[in-house]
Parts: sequence; structure tokens; C-alpha cells
Amino acid sequence: MENKQTIRDIKSLLRQTPSEAQLDRFKNDSRKGVQQLLEKFYRCQLKQKQQQERFDERFKYERTFWEENKIVAGIDEVGRGPLAGPVVAAAVILPPDFAVYQVNDSKQLSHKLRESLYSQILLQAQAVGIGVVDNTKIDRLNIYQATRVAMKQAVNNLSIKPQQLIIDAMQIDSPISQLELIKADAQSNSVAAASIVAKVWRDHLMEFYDQIYPGYSFSANAGYGTAAHLLGLKEHGVTPIHRQTFAPVTSFLKS
Repeated sequence: MENKQTIRDIKSLLRQTPSEAQLDRFKNDSRKGVQQLLEKFYRCQLKQKQQQERFDERFKYERTFWEENKIVAGIDEVGRGPLAGPVVAAAVILPPDFAVYQVNDSKQLSHKLRESLYSQILLQAQAVGIGVVDNTKIDRLNIYQATRVAMKQAVNNLSIKPQQLIIDAMQIDSPISQLELIKADAQSNSVAAASIVAKVWRDHLMEFYDQIYPGYSFSANAGYGTAAHLLGLKEHGVTPIHRQTFAPVTSFLKS
């Protein structure tokens, strides 16, 4: 009688790249546990295929510009809404063969996945630029104009000069041709990569600020107006990184 592989062995094989012959053999295995593993495997394969197809679709704008031999940079920002800290923008130039399929709008990703993708983007991108506008300049300019300045800085800080920009719902003061898209981080992989870089870069900065200004939970809230942050303002007052023109920071300044 032929010795069947254990379910544990089959589970291990399915985590790798099983051959068609192996899959056919598993299909003919009468054990319920094997069929459940096989069903899970095919669900996972389908999910990966759909993820890859959506990723490929998010390169449609880039492909149009690449066909014109243009260098394309995606730009996005993070930090328009917080009560403390800077607004941060990132500009990212991806190579045409970039294939990290999990790259997507940073808001849809877990903290752990964002951190992993951040490292992969920095390793594989042709160039990455960061722009930072601090809270004092935000108070002076207003958040909209400060965001435009941060985006322009990010583009200027790229080591390669782009010929086409894809930007999330914004136009910046630059002679470079610009494509403005609503929710661009869900339509363009270059912008999605920029959203991840900007988000993680700023989160790391706010974790640093949490060490300098304890009591506001900056590591957890990134400067947004959570209950813990508001309690910190009430107990400790306004810090040098708070945006003094933002409510309710203004009320704490008066009190």
C-alpha cells in the first residue's frame, strides 16, 4: 500500500510552488484535511492574481508616459490634519519592472506592512525625495500652501530629474509637466509608493518627538487630535511643535 504524505507535509509543500502533478495528486486525495488545504491554496492563488491585476492597472498612467520615454515621479503627502508636527511629502521614481504587488494607498495598509514596503521601496526605487515643512511655517502659510511647498521640496530633492509628475489632488509650482488625480494613491503605484514613504518617514519622526515631548502619545497618534493628545495639551500645555493656528491648540494657548 502506497504511503501517503502527511497533511503537515502537504501543507508545507503548498506554501512553496507545487507542480501541476503534485496538485493533481492532492485533488485525488480523499482526506478532508487535504481538500481543505487545497481549497485554501486556490483561494490564496486567486487573491494573489487579483492583487497583481489591480497592481498592473495602477501602472496605466506611468506606462503611457514611459512609452514617451519620460521619467515619472509620483508625489504624495501626509500630515495635513494633525495638531502637531510637520507636513511631509515624498516623491518616488519607480523602475518599470517594479513588482511589489502589495504597494497601495498607505491608508489601506497595516503598520507592519507599511514598514516592510517602505524598506522595499527605498531599495528598489530609482530615486526618492522628501520634503518637510514644519509647524511654524504651516502657521505662517496655511496648510494648503505648506503642502505645496513640501511637495516641491520633495521633487527638488530627487537625485534624478523627472519629466512627468503624478500628484494626488494638487498642483505645485514647478515647470515639470503634472498630472493631477483625485485619490491618486489608489490609481498610481508611483503615488502609492510616495504615500507609504511619506507616512512611514513622518511616523518615525513623530516617534522621535514622543521622546522629546512625552505625555502627548505622539508615537501612537502621530500628532492627530486623539483623546490622549488632548489630555496631554490640557496637562502639559502647548509644545514647540504644535500648530498654533489649529483648533483646539489655539484655545489652549489662550488658557
